[in-house]
Amino acid sequence: MEKSGSIDSLGSKRSSSRQPSVDSLSSSASTSRSDRSAQAKPPSAMSSDSVSTSTELSPELRKVPRDLDKEELQLLPNEKVQDMAQDVTYFCPFIGALRGTVMVTNYRLFFKCMDREPAFVLDLPLGVVSRVEKIGGASSRGDVSYGLVCKDMRNLRFAHKQMEDTLRKSIFEVLIKFAFPVSNGLQIFAFEYGQVFPVNGWKVYDAVSEYKRQGIPNESWRITKVNDHYEVCDTYPSTLAVPVNIPDEELKRVAAFRAKGRIPVLSWIHPESQATVTRCSQPMVGVNGKRSKEDEKYLQAIMDANAQSHKLFIFDARPSVNAAANKMKGGGYESEDAYQNAELVFLDIHNIHVMRESLRKLKDVVYPNIEDSHWLSNLESTHWLEHIKLILAGALRITDKVESGKTSVVVHCSDGWDRTGQLTSLSMLMLDGYYRTIHGFEVLLEKEWLSFGHRFQLRIGHGDKNHTDADRSPVFIQFIDCVWQLTRQFPAAFEFNEYFLVTILDHLYSCLFGTFLCNSEQQRLKEEIPKRTVSLWSYINSQLEEFTNPLYVNYSNHVLFPVVSLRHLELWVGYYIRWNPRMRPQEPVHQRYKELLAKRAELQKRVDELQREVTNRSASSSSDQPGSPTRSITPVQTFV
Repeated sequence: MEKSGSIDSLGSKRSSSRQPSVDSLSSSASTSRSDRSAQAKPPSAMSSDSVSTSTELSPELRKVPRDLDKEELQLLPNEKVQDMAQDVTYFCPFIGALRGTVMVTNYRLFFKCMDREPAFVLDLPLGVVSRVEKIGGASSRGDVSYGLVCKDMRNLRFAHKQMEDTLRKSIFEVLIKFAFPVSNGLQIFAFEYGQVFPVNGWKVYDAVSEYKRQGIPNESWRITKVNDHYEVCDTYPSTLAVPVNIPDEELKRVAAFRAKGRIPVLSWIHPESQATVTRCSQPMVGVNGKRSKEDEKYLQAIMDANAQSHKLFIFDARPSVNAAANKMKGGGYESEDAYQNAELVFLDIHNIHVMRESLRKLKDVVYPNIEDSHWLSNLESTHWLEHIKLILAGALRITDKVESGKTSVVVHCSDGWDRTGQLTSLSMLMLDGYYRTIHGFEVLLEKEWLSFGHRFQLRIGHGDKNHTDADRSPVFIQFIDCVWQLTRQFPAAFEFNEYFLVTILDHLYSCLFGTFLCNSEQQRLKEEIPKRTVSLWSYINSQLEEFTNPLYVNYSNHVLFPVVSLRHLELWVGYYIRWNPRMRPQEPVHQRYKELLAKRAELQKRVDELQREVTNRSASSSSDQPGSPTRSITPVQTFV
């Protein structure tokens, strides 16, 4: 495999997107003033804060005709208006107080102010709301204020007149009911939304097909159905790849020694050296240093499956102090005395609680206003980029051992569904160009995150009002941030653009699609998620031109070795600070990308025509001179 070092990049920023029902321009730092979303049909999960032609106004702003009324809010399939209130004030941190009308549906909050030219619209999927707070009592003018704390870095504030009819609920009390359907005995909107797309995203990933693509089964690895009914491990997928010489009965004994039964299983195998990336949970060593002969034999079998190396690296994502503390709870880490020829490496990545606090601090620093004079010190105090660096550095060490050292690695943290998923998926992204395509990245998420039991429901809290839940954590957001950092250093290595990553994160919260619901494969099957909901990949794969990087070059054999020092990492402005109108670029990059894609297709067509012309000329000239030897024509590989 060829190796790619980091290069300076043209970063991908995004502009206005084709958005759904209310043609909202969601987001990113590069959203342009747009009217092209008017013809858009797909659904919006991205909240938008409205529009103006002024360069000082927010990237989420958009034009709305003056005669916009309730009927003109194009509802999604099975979306219904639940309540409506007039004379509501939205306190926009960038423009000031705006008075208008609020509508609450079973999917979104929709605010419009017609007193401005152009009109201001705020379109907020209710899944984005983390909590709703009543701020103080009624003011001297009789206004009651409500604050909406959002999962996508924003805090929104509204006020409206005290209800004269005391029996009638405030529109914000209605909003609470539909923002937290799980807590109120209602269905998440994804179960009601019935949009039909030309592509079925639930067919993107098939475990057996993906193992087959990697060359599994082979003489060293086999596919087992021992977990077909989720009896060995209820948070693992039903299809697993394990060493060929370990029978199913022995796998069950190994599961008894691993936390939550999460045994070491194959994630990825090197096509040439057969070095592997395997994942699992911590061993149940405890304070007395328990051992398991079956577990030791199992790890030896993983090492023996790779003839190129007589060593095995065990990467424990945790700081060594935390790993040792887990012994008190019955967990722990592998002893190098018990596991012959194995080397244990701690990667010092902190736990979910530290990451949650870090993101909270980042939100305080970037929204609504940035203190310019202390920007760098304030950003440093959040430690967010330090955590991103440690995750990337850990994935890079794994990549280096597998690619350069031709050595197999085992990766785990405590339970193996948070930091482990970050490390395996990032290292696979660096090692295998297939995962850098749009389809391959979708497969990577389905495999390493969804099927292997990252607890999306608990980490994000879909439809749950308990915002103080200790299980909430931005683990998946950190992973997508790390992917974005890679796209900055290797701008031609990824088929997808920044808008693709932002769209995934926006729909992580929106509860419009079923992709990120539940905590495990078993739960998704029990809830019949593929039958009852729409996949996010159906939406994305039905409009691939929106998410394609025009600079992409398919170097499938290249391995990426990013530079992970802090000075080469940057805060993802296009996601974390996209709501601030002063942070957007002057150029509508997303539209430029689409123009580049069209130009690329045009030039590629011309190249193909010229190649056919050359081939035809050489064929005719060789037939005119039968005595001369035939010349072979090497096709020209042209990358635009």
